[in-house]
Amino acid sequence: MSFSEAGASALGIFGGTFDPIHYGHLRLAETAREALGLAGVRLTPAGQPPHRATPGASGAHRLAMARLAAADNPAFEVDPAEVESAQASFTILTLERLRATLGTERPLVLLLGVDAFLGLPTWRRWTELFDFAHVAVANRPGYSLDESRLPDDLARHVEQRRAAPEALAGAPAGHLTSFSMTPLAISATDIRSRAANGQSLRYLLPPPVLDYISRHQLYF
Repeated sequence: MSFSEAGASALGIFGGTFDPIHYGHLRLAETAREALGLAGVRLTPAGQPPHRATPGASGAHRLAMARLAAADNPAFEVDPAEVESAQASFTILTLERLRATLGTERPLVLLLGVDAFLGLPTWRRWTELFDFAHVAVANRPGYSLDESRLPDDLARHVEQRRAAPEALAGAPAGHLTSFSMTPLAISATDIRSRAANGQSLRYLLPPPVLDYISRHQLYF
């Protein structure tokens, strides 16, 4: 039985294209686990991301890289369902699926970077996300959950739902919190560009992922 199936501790959900997964992704997940008291984090590579161009690597490759990246951390697990699905990867559908398998009482915490959070009003059925999970936003220098700088609809949710991290374990969904993470100026876009230009990718992503990219000649 995996950590996401046992007990009632809060489970982090971290989705993304992961094209490729890198140390910035992993550091966000690890910082969230520690700062929010999560039992673990479920990494969920998107199959067909609706808000982005077609990924540079196939879903099968991105899933394999996520598994390699998570292999040495017992607090991480990888969910293959979105890659294996024929549907577009909308977050609300992911959360509905997880509730169907994990039940309605387990606290789930959707982990978002602040940039993704600022774009939340463009997501499908975005206000319903709070019916299925808490939302935790990773702050970075110059960006935070400051209501005065947010669109009105987001600012209302921040004002109404803001809670301390320790409150997340006391309810299955509905709260909004934030946490600070170590700023790492690493992006998948830059990694793909470096690969295409024959530049080194060393120290940007885990060695097993680097080896996988080289072996399969991804992004070249």
